[in-house]
Amino acid sequence: MTGLIILAGSIFLTIFIYLKLKKMTSSQILFCFLGLFLGIFTGILLSLPLLILSSNLNSVAFSFITAFGYAGAIFGFKKAETIKLADILWIIKKEAIWEEPKILDTNVLIDGRIADLIELGFVKGTILIPRFVLREIQYIADSPDPLRRAKGRRALDILQRIKRAEKIRFEIVEKDIPEIKEVDTKLIELSRILKGTLITNDQNLIKIAQLRGVPVLNLNELAQAMRPPVLPGEVLRLFIVKEGKEPDQGVAYLDDGTMVVVEEGRSSIGRTIDVVIHSVLQTGTGRMIFGKPKTDDPFGEKEQ
Repeated sequence: MTGLIILAGSIFLTIFIYLKLKKMTSSQILFCFLGLFLGIFTGILLSLPLLILSSNLNSVAFSFITAFGYAGAIFGFKKAETIKLADILWIIKKEAIWEEPKILDTNVLIDGRIADLIELGFVKGTILIPRFVLREIQYIADSPDPLRRAKGRRALDILQRIKRAEKIRFEIVEKDIPEIKEVDTKLIELSRILKGTLITNDQNLIKIAQLRGVPVLNLNELAQAMRPPVLPGEVLRLFIVKEGKEPDQGVAYLDDGTMVVVEEGRSSIGRTIDVVIHSVLQTGTGRMIFGKPKTDDPFGEKEQ
C-alpha cells in the first residue's frame, strides 16, 4: 500500500513539474535548477552536524535539505526575472569569444575601404555589426532617393565582403539599448560596454566617443597618415589640370588626390611639367602643397 502511494505521488509530482516547466522560459528553468542544487548542497552541509550527532535526526536533516532545496529553487526562479540567459551568454561572448572587438558605423560601410583593410589583414579581431546599424542601412537601401539607395546597397555589398573575409570573426550583435534612441549615442554606449574600438568617419561622433573614453579608429586619418611624404625642395612631375584662384596659378593633383597649387603655372595648363615644392600646409581635412615650375622646364610635355 505504501509503495502504491509513493508511486502515485511520484507520478503526480512528475506531471506537475512537467506542466510547470512548459510555462517557464529557458532562463527560469536554468536558474531554478541551479538554485535547487545550491540549496540542496547548502542543506546537506548544514545537516551534517545533525547526522553525526544521532541517526534519529535523519528526518530532521531530510527536512532541512528539502527546505533549502525548495528555497533555492524559488530564489533562482525569482532571479531569472531580472537576469536573462541572453545576458549571461552576452557576458561570456564579450569576455571569452570576441577578440579585440571592432564596432562598425554606418558611414564606414558606405565608404567601403574597411573591406579592403580587413581582406589585407590590417584590421583583425572580431567585427561586430549592431542590429540597429543594419536596420539603418536597410532603411537607406530602401530610400526613394536614387543616391541614398545606391549608398545603402553599396553598404550591404560591403557587409557581404566582410562576412566572407577569412582573417576576422564576423557577427551581428542583437543587443539593443532601448532607452537610447539616437544611433550614434547607441554606438558609443555599446562600444563602451564591449570595451571595443569604434570605427567611424564621423568627426562629431569621434569627438563624443573620445570624451567618453571609447577608442576610435578614423579611416580618413589613417588614409592621410599613409600618404607618401612630400618635402620642400622635392621635384614632382605633375600635369597642370586647371587654373587656380589667384592670378597666374595652376592646379595639379597627386595620385592620392592631394591638391598641388603651382604658382606661375597657369600658362602650363594642359601640360606635364616639373614642379619644385616649396611648402606643405596641413589642414584638418588633409594637406595642400605649393610649388613653382622648375626653371629649366619652361614648356613641359603637352598631354596627348
